[in-house]
Amino acid sequence: MELKVYNINGSETGRTITLDDSIFAIEPNDHAIYLDCKQYLADQRQGTHKSKERSEIAHSTRKLKRQKGTGGARSGDIKSPVFVGGGRIFGPKPRDYRFKLNVKVKRLARRSALSYKAADNALTVVENFTFDAPKTKSMVEVLNKLNVNDKKSLFVVENQNNFVFLSARNLKNVRVVNVSQLNTYDIVNATNVVVSEGSISEIVRVLATK
Repeated sequence: MELKVYNINGSETGRTITLDDSIFAIEPNDHAIYLDCKQYLADQRQGTHKSKERSEIAHSTRKLKRQKGTGGARSGDIKSPVFVGGGRIFGPKPRDYRFKLNVKVKRLARRSALSYKAADNALTVVENFTFDAPKTKSMVEVLNKLNVNDKKSLFVVENQNNFVFLSARNLKNVRVVNVSQLNTYDIVNATNVVVSEGSISEIVRVLATK
């Protein structure tokens, strides 16, 4: 597969780049994508949720009324879950949501997500670029020139480009990552993926079948 290479002004450079079919043109595996996205979202969860059970409520243990003869249901102390302010039955407890996923499945998921974007013409290759200073205005101009200003965009750069990262940090629909940070959820979540020319070879190296 060949794609045209653009500059940050949105103009064609006259060059093309050949994408590795084993990365950008495979038969996508939807279940691998699902598993990798599920793991990514699970890793974001703090798991600190907690509600108090009956034994943890600070109330009197006095029996509220006699067992029989009231015409109503029997009841124990006010910590019972049936009363307002009582304990909660089967409430949430702190837990770790993380789970293991094989590296080969993760690579397959990323290759599948990139293949979907390439097939949908949602993958754009641009020349390597940077800014002289971190300015949101500079990033907005790039988005406008590439016609992705109204889309949720993912920029993949070849290394930790701090000026580009800082310039996009205040933009709601833009995320900038380097190749080592690239994950399936970000690819799937983005409407358009913009990849710097220099990062293509690194993506192939990282996601190659091993």
